[in-house]
Amino acid sequence: MGVELIKEWVLEGQLQSSYQHPSNSTKLKLSLYVCRRYSNMYNSKNSLAIVEIESSPISIQPPLISSYNDRIRPLLDAVDKLRQLKVMQEGIQLPTIVVVGDQSSGKSSVLESLAGISLPRGQGICTRVPLIMRLQHHPDPQPELHLEYNDKIVTTDESNISDAITLATAEIAGEGKGISNKPLTLVVKKNGVPDLTMVDLPGITRVPVHGQPEDIYEQISEIIMEYIKPEESIILNVLSATVDFPTCESIRMSQKVDRTGQRTLAVVTKSDKSPEGLLEKVTADDVNIGLGYVCVRNRINDESYEDARIKEAELFETHPLLLKINKSMVGVPVLAQRLVHIQANIISKCLPDIVKQINNKLSESVSQLKKMPQHMSSVAEAMTVFMRIIGLSKESLRKIFLRGEFDEFPDENLMHGTARLAEMLNDYSTELQKSVENDSTENFLMEEIRILEEAKGIRLANFLSRNAFLTLLQRKVLTFVEKVWDYVESVVIRILMQNCESYLQVQSFTRRAAQNLILKMKEKSKDRVMEIVEMEKLIDYTSDPKYMETWNELMGQKNVFELVMNNVRAKTGIIIEGFGDIEVGHLRSCPGIRDEAFDMKMRISAYWNIVVKRLVDGVVLHLMFSLQKLVKGEMEKEIVSEIMSAQGGAMEWMLEESLSVTKKRKRLNQRVELLKDSKEVLGKVMDRIALDD
Repeated sequence: MGVELIKEWVLEGQLQSSYQHPSNSTKLKLSLYVCRRYSNMYNSKNSLAIVEIESSPISIQPPLISSYNDRIRPLLDAVDKLRQLKVMQEGIQLPTIVVVGDQSSGKSSVLESLAGISLPRGQGICTRVPLIMRLQHHPDPQPELHLEYNDKIVTTDESNISDAITLATAEIAGEGKGISNKPLTLVVKKNGVPDLTMVDLPGITRVPVHGQPEDIYEQISEIIMEYIKPEESIILNVLSATVDFPTCESIRMSQKVDRTGQRTLAVVTKSDKSPEGLLEKVTADDVNIGLGYVCVRNRINDESYEDARIKEAELFETHPLLLKINKSMVGVPVLAQRLVHIQANIISKCLPDIVKQINNKLSESVSQLKKMPQHMSSVAEAMTVFMRIIGLSKESLRKIFLRGEFDEFPDENLMHGTARLAEMLNDYSTELQKSVENDSTENFLMEEIRILEEAKGIRLANFLSRNAFLTLLQRKVLTFVEKVWDYVESVVIRILMQNCESYLQVQSFTRRAAQNLILKMKEKSKDRVMEIVEMEKLIDYTSDPKYMETWNELMGQKNVFELVMNNVRAKTGIIIEGFGDIEVGHLRSCPGIRDEAFDMKMRISAYWNIVVKRLVDGVVLHLMFSLQKLVKGEMEKEIVSEIMSAQGGAMEWMLEESLSVTKKRKRLNQRVELLKDSKEVLGKVMDRIALDD
């Protein structure tokens, strides 16, 4: 249901409500202006400002505003019920009229006039906690009043309400003059009161009096800003006619959150105390009050509320300065009417979004609750959950290492196992290819000469030393194996910890088991690689005809090498295919062995690709085989063994849910219940709107 339908439903009810009681038992005509074309109550920017269109005065009976139509009361009840459910704690803001004012601005007098009851009075701060005032027109002549706080309801009456509020405040905020942000709710059901819900906040004071904390101003400011900051809040700013409005602290605070004033309505008290210049103040609007001003007269001493209204009306009708103020801007009845309309407008504007927020948060909370670990009550249940953790981990590792599927970690390149392994293998292969060529242009053949000197022994002439050749090979192999298994370990641990993150009791066992298993498999891989190296050391063999072709091509350049070596006047730089521009002058001092070193270099170059291919293929096949064994059975077997061998029984430990998980489960269950109740409350009122439409 959209905003416009709710607006139409609410505003139609307002029109009907305003004309229900045309008689006036006191014969006092109070000028109230009611918009006849409600669709124009919203200006072009969809603000809450009321536009006066074809207005005319209406004579009404003494109650501040006639009974609120049945169409509108359910909306206010629904919002009040949501407030009682504390839905705002879930980050859902409710439309609220927030009453703020400097200390001694007459704030309590205004609220008393609206509610028709006496509130606590005295020196200093009278309101020490947020007072949620729920006013409701009550057809029964006998009023009903009660307080709600600390999960209890305290019934009271008009003569004792002030003392009851004082006692409740002391219980909430403590004795003395300190304040608290914990709210107190006052419910007033009384004939003739306007249907309103307002939050009265402590009056602003900068200088602490005896018994107040030194930071009283900061405490009050924090509470006020918390209530007036949300866009859903309407600010009722109570100003005294005796002061300059721009100097009021409450104006400064409201301007911080509502600079244009589109959410602010000002009520000017003590009009009779300082009538001079009041007209200019409320018409010049130097402080941006977007919803306008209403000037009122405070009730004096023991005046009855009816007498106070009569005298207020006489004041604005007869005082030479005050009678010039437009009648749509004076009197408590006008204030009540204005607040009722503004409240209806803000509720109709916000309600659809509140419904949406509640539905979204409920869906999110239910989803989180489903993801919570199963609460287990037996070892059998614990074992079932444990095996499910292992199963999920195995499936994830199959995707990552065997099938190359990355749907679980689409944006985490580190978890794209097959791609990362392929990169490591390519780098390894390239590094092996270059390992005997890294000194091709500098100190050419010197490494080979050094190795030949160290590998002297009884051997056939021109027979290549296998130990010399494989010494170069061994440098890179084990480093590669370490790198691969370190990467595998990081991924396996990540997956296992993710799947058992809610069961802290078994995380340490699972981690230790995985680390032990991978250490064993790493050692097996090293043994396998060393075995391959040993086989290469045993015999130089390949059936690949490419070896002889390449060697013959390379040895064909030996004549050029020998000419340079034997001619001391020749340039010492030569170009050898496969090696590039080579400096060989340093080899003239190494006759004899340099020819053997050249032959060794060419043989190694020819043989190297074959050995590298053989080694890389063997290592890759071994690693992939080992990964399959790890995923399909070794990991599960190792972890189960570790769990079962734990002292005290890890399965029993799984039954002991961690405190953090217990608290989170409880919090989510409470949130789900709260949001379900809130959804039900709004569902009923939305259904009623749909049926009446």
